[in-house]
Amino acid sequence: MSNYPENMFFTSESVTEGHPDKFCDLISDTVLDECLKQDPFSRVACESYVTMGLLVIGGEVMTNAMFDTAKAVRDLGEEIGYFSPEYGFDVNTAAIAQTIHAQSPDINQGVTREGLQIGAGDQGVMFGYACSQTDELMPLPIMLAHKLAMKLTDVRKRGLLPYLGPDGKTQVTVEYRDNKPARVDYVVIAASHTDKAVTADGNFTTDEAKEAIITQVIRPVVGHMLDANTTITINGTGKFLVSGPQSDTGLTGRKLAVDTYGGWAVHGGGAFSGKDPTKVDRSGGYMARYIAKNIVAAGLAKECLVQLSYCIGLVDPVSVMVNSYGTGRLPDETLSKLVQRVFPLSPHGIIDHLNLRQPIYRNTAAYGHFGREGFAWERVDAADELMAKVKTL
Repeated sequence: MSNYPENMFFTSESVTEGHPDKFCDLISDTVLDECLKQDPFSRVACESYVTMGLLVIGGEVMTNAMFDTAKAVRDLGEEIGYFSPEYGFDVNTAAIAQTIHAQSPDINQGVTREGLQIGAGDQGVMFGYACSQTDELMPLPIMLAHKLAMKLTDVRKRGLLPYLGPDGKTQVTVEYRDNKPARVDYVVIAASHTDKAVTADGNFTTDEAKEAIITQVIRPVVGHMLDANTTITINGTGKFLVSGPQSDTGLTGRKLAVDTYGGWAVHGGGAFSGKDPTKVDRSGGYMARYIAKNIVAAGLAKECLVQLSYCIGLVDPVSVMVNSYGTGRLPDETLSKLVQRVFPLSPHGIIDHLNLRQPIYRNTAAYGHFGREGFAWERVDAADELMAKVKTL
């Protein structure tokens, strides 16, 4: 199992869509989607920053799309729940500054020629990963952390715990025995809330609110893995009354481990959100996950790490690497050759194969880009072709 001990404790975290960093990821991907709706060949590198009373949206954009950026962002904030100072941010009264300019022509000439995309929009290293720990072929700790974060948002939006705010974080520690998940050892929840969930002395989240979070959020998600020795901590500082952008500035691309594999697998360093698919940080990362997942789904390995690397302006990847951590039915070198036979690895090929010019990106921005249904890179439709090609090696 990777390079980890057979017996260990491993922890991953996630955040809700109202966490300031994740709010910025959503803003950047909302801008990208608005561009792609009207112009599928838009070039977008959008960064967002949020602090108390202020949103800054900047970056490089080349598009024929015309839309009201401020309105799109305010609509997003309303949907997330940032419509009142009570939650740390009111998107309807916040100032929105836009500092967007065109993409460098030096980059553009390496990516487009006579209307055809020919090369990678940047250099970079991307990793994709899959394993047999869960039905989603993802590491268990990050999947549990994501599901807890989604549940926090769900009970808030459905009014089951109406005192919760949009901002929140989750963290799960899983105990592994003999390389297999055995139990959940520790659950940490940071759940923002209004003063309706504060004790009379003003210092703590009420016991009633904590118990409701355990009952409505934690037990439905991880109850099957809790035992008498599991520790649960909710709002470890005592309370989480001051939250959102009034307590924590947000920035696009600052939750890389949350977006990918929870720290279980290595990361190439490039963020996803706000980038159109010519940026291989995004498209290459998605393809690497797609490859790794199909290798595991085909039964060619129980665990798989795929690395792709690119040079700006060039079509073919600089390198392709597969590491099965000793679980592969074929040598890793053979698996690497198999990957290059089966999967399109040029930026143009990746974009076409995964249909990445669609306005799908806002839905990717929160709760992980991997391990959730509805995205092309989560399909396992290449498993049969992989097995067929094995016979030709």
